[in-house]
Amino acid sequence: MKLSIIIPTYFEEDNIAHILDCLTRHPDRDTYEIIVVDGGSKDNTLSVVLRYPHVRLLKSAVASRSIQMNLGARHASHEILYFVHADVQLPLNFAKDIFHQLKTHPAGVYRYQFDSSSWLLKINAYFTRFPMMWCRGGDQTLYITQALFNEIGGYDEYYCVLEDFDILARITSVANFAIMPGEVLVSARKYRSNNYFKVQWINLLAFRKYRRGTNPGSIREFYKQALHLEHY
Repeated sequence: MKLSIIIPTYFEEDNIAHILDCLTRHPDRDTYEIIVVDGGSKDNTLSVVLRYPHVRLLKSAVASRSIQMNLGARHASHEILYFVHADVQLPLNFAKDIFHQLKTHPAGVYRYQFDSSSWLLKINAYFTRFPMMWCRGGDQTLYITQALFNEIGGYDEYYCVLEDFDILARITSVANFAIMPGEVLVSARKYRSNNYFKVQWINLLAFRKYRRGTNPGSIREFYKQALHLEHY
């Protein structure tokens, strides 16, 4: 049993080297392949990725995580898919954790912590141990068997934003879902560029729009207008 780690990128030159360094030098390196799927970055993201000869680089015609991650899944060689954002840091034992959880749960996520000492962000992170959907997010990473991924139809490419909520809702409706006890370390860059309470409020409004069935393109534009987000 092996993993296919799929990392979507878009203007990630400042982050991608760190996670690729960690993955390519990891003691469990022989248990996974690494696939980076770029959405058309115009910075040095591609140049950085090309420094790693054993990392597969795919190029998507569209900058949309759902499309990029489906593309990566179609080219994956192994039976377990692991979707990881470029700006997270994984626990050392992530592969062992996933293989252990697979005995009972064909899909799952980690809890997370932020790379920040803010007590407000520590509260956010604390709630990721609970099963409520509003506590989830793509930053928690997602492992899923190829069989289950294909059964539910993969990521719905209609969602150019909030694709993580959609796929998790479909996973939990048909399969056991794990929230693993460890944590990934998540970048707090969105909170550093915007007021904490404003980000929380905008996230709440966006989630409500999603639950009401608002067009994802409209939600994406709402994010872009409401928050300072680079290359969103």
